[in-house]
Amino acid sequence: MMDIAFQNWWAQMEWPQEIPFSLDDVDFDDVAALSEFSDDVIEAPLLPLRDMVMFPRMVTPLFVGRDRSIEAIEVALETGEPLITVAQRDVDVAEPGPEDLFTFGTEVEIGRMLRMPDGTISMLSQGLRRLQIVEYVQLEPYIRVRALPIYEVADKTPLTEALMRAVLALFEKVVQLNRSLPQDAYVFAMNVDGPGWLADLMAQVLDLEVTERQEVLETIAPASRLQYISVLLAKELDVLELEDHIHAQVQQELDKSQREYFLREQMKVIQSELGEGDVYTQEVNELRDRIAEMELPDETRARADKELGRLSSMPPMSPETGMIRTYLDWLIDLPWSETTEDNLDVGHVDQVLESRHYGLPKAKDRILEYIAVRRLAADKMRSPILCFVGPPGTGKTSLGRSIAEALGRKFVRVSLGGVRDEAEIRGHRRTYIGSLPGRIIQTMRRAGTLNPLFMLDEVDKIGADFRGDPAAALLEVLDPEQNFAFSDHYLEVPYDLSKVLFITTANILSPVPPALQDRMEVIEFPGYIDEEKLEIARRFLIPRQLEEHGLDEHPVAFTKSALQSLIREYTYEAGVRNLEREIASLCRKVARRLAEGKSPPQRIQANMLAKHLGPPQFIRNMAEEHDGVGIAMGVAWTEAGGDLTPVEVALMPGKGNLLLTGRLGDIMQESAQAALSYTRSRSEELGIEAGVFDQTDIHVHLPEGAIPKDGPSAGITIATALISAFTNQTVRHDVGMTGEITLRGRVLPVGGLKEKMLAAYRAGIETIIIPKSNKKDLDEIPRRVQRKLNIVLVEQMDKVLDVALISFPSPSHDAAPDAG
Repeated sequence: MMDIAFQNWWAQMEWPQEIPFSLDDVDFDDVAALSEFSDDVIEAPLLPLRDMVMFPRMVTPLFVGRDRSIEAIEVALETGEPLITVAQRDVDVAEPGPEDLFTFGTEVEIGRMLRMPDGTISMLSQGLRRLQIVEYVQLEPYIRVRALPIYEVADKTPLTEALMRAVLALFEKVVQLNRSLPQDAYVFAMNVDGPGWLADLMAQVLDLEVTERQEVLETIAPASRLQYISVLLAKELDVLELEDHIHAQVQQELDKSQREYFLREQMKVIQSELGEGDVYTQEVNELRDRIAEMELPDETRARADKELGRLSSMPPMSPETGMIRTYLDWLIDLPWSETTEDNLDVGHVDQVLESRHYGLPKAKDRILEYIAVRRLAADKMRSPILCFVGPPGTGKTSLGRSIAEALGRKFVRVSLGGVRDEAEIRGHRRTYIGSLPGRIIQTMRRAGTLNPLFMLDEVDKIGADFRGDPAAALLEVLDPEQNFAFSDHYLEVPYDLSKVLFITTANILSPVPPALQDRMEVIEFPGYIDEEKLEIARRFLIPRQLEEHGLDEHPVAFTKSALQSLIREYTYEAGVRNLEREIASLCRKVARRLAEGKSPPQRIQANMLAKHLGPPQFIRNMAEEHDGVGIAMGVAWTEAGGDLTPVEVALMPGKGNLLLTGRLGDIMQESAQAALSYTRSRSEELGIEAGVFDQTDIHVHLPEGAIPKDGPSAGITIATALISAFTNQTVRHDVGMTGEITLRGRVLPVGGLKEKMLAAYRAGIETIIIPKSNKKDLDEIPRRVQRKLNIVLVEQMDKVLDVALISFPSPSHDAAPDAG
């Protein structure tokens, strides 16, 4: 609104006479139609307005700084011509042209003008009447136009009278709610007689967009103008009422907070009079401040406020005080909204993984795919639940640590080996003395973020007893459909684990319950071949051990032959853990010589190993050196990778008893029974006398009897050894085999083929017999291993005997087709 000086100046202004003539029906777009009103067309300088619209009868201060605008004002003052103001369509245009200006404007009269020190002009201007521009006469050095004045009918009608009352009623409410409008604004509006004048006043006073004010200016009919203004007033009133409602709520909360503060101050005085320490109150207030500053879910905040209220109302010496305080500490220390930003640079993550781990293409590809999808789908995708399965020492845990570093996430680890209590996962209820949350929540507190890389180690070694099954408790943790609201018995509020990248590790998958396996994406870690171990030792193990033993300034070189001897004669494993121990032992020998002032060796050669490490511990070539009767070489899968398992058969006079030794499991015993039944059913074709089975005791033995053995994959090996013993046919010593046998002689597929073939490769086996159904698994076998081994694919036992026995007699009937 105007100040008092403006109002006084306004009252002294000479207003133009209202012309009882309306041009509402004239088509202003048709310039030719203006010939009838050519006497009314005026020519005057034009002043473009930025982000404002001038209205008739309104007094408005203007600040002019553009050269063309200043020139137009000076010309208008010198010639006594009126000044025409028109609003710009785009406020960012510095020098507007005809296409940048609206066609409707206002004729104004310059009242008071001041030149400012910076060259700009400040002036008061009063709008006189509406104009429509019909022609641009010139653009330089200032804009000059021809415009047609527009007049409006000033007579009041019942419609305009009703609209004016409605507008005044709405404006009164707006003035009451809008603190930026003084009450004098409504008083001034009440004294406006003309309907058009009232509409223009409302448009000038309200905070409207330029387009809305221009719409009011271009609306000629007073009734239509008032209707449009009433709509704008109604919208403004809705916004103001909403703001007032929000303000009232905020004020109510402030009043409540002030009341609580007053009551707490009174409580402090009362506690002081009762002799209760102020330290307890200070701790409660600190807890309250910390909870208020945290971003907590609604349910968690409500629970925290409830427990805090109980704590503040309890005496400090109450037994429950410590329990509630501990519970609140857990709620406060847990991360509820803190996250770390993932490094989604696929190239960077690939470089980190390659620089720290050799091989393991499946695991690396899966992580890179996860990062690529996260980069494209942002937070839409769920975090995968990965399970690394493989022998010890193959790099499962260390790869998880490297993945966390490559992603920029915190790395936390929980070992589940030997866990038998379900409360270890879900926590204990607070009714128990000394209760705590489970390991999941404890580890999240240690991580400090909502999205760490969480490694659950040794998930296959979880046990179950009368205290529950921890593996069943892990189902909710590792299920993306449930872990966004994980329930811990201690917290008793849902906790979000959906942003965590879970990685579990296991040596074997069979002990893991099927329901838990279904929630995880299994990635197998096979054992390393000798060439891979050699490369790992060169790239990672030796540099790390040299650094840990302080040999950076006195580096020791390991020859290739020395490393090969370490791998083949001093270690026998699928991973590289024992290999690193042997390298560390050699580094200690060198460090001791340095500490004693002696000259250490510069190179570790193969002939030096016996001196420093003692005689070789393993003979890697476990294959038989000579062909034999009644002995066949099988390949088996163990927790430590693949291994060779010879099967020996001895025949003795007796009553047809079958003796099985070597700690064989039930399934392997059944395989031996099936192999014997197959041998007896084919006795005539194999040239075995039918009565010999009833007069002979059969002893089947698998060496290393202290090690438990089970599984059906030794079926064809036992059958080959039995047939060799009964037919006195020699078995080739350089042939290994694996496969399950049926009573009809079919060879069925087996598992763990990669580990078995790697074991055969390490042991020097030249030919390996595998089921034809396992042909699909050959894609996972390294190329160098496939080139070294003669792989024979079989479907029938006849083909096995053809390859394994040196002179196998052909059966009397047609043999099965060659499956190799």
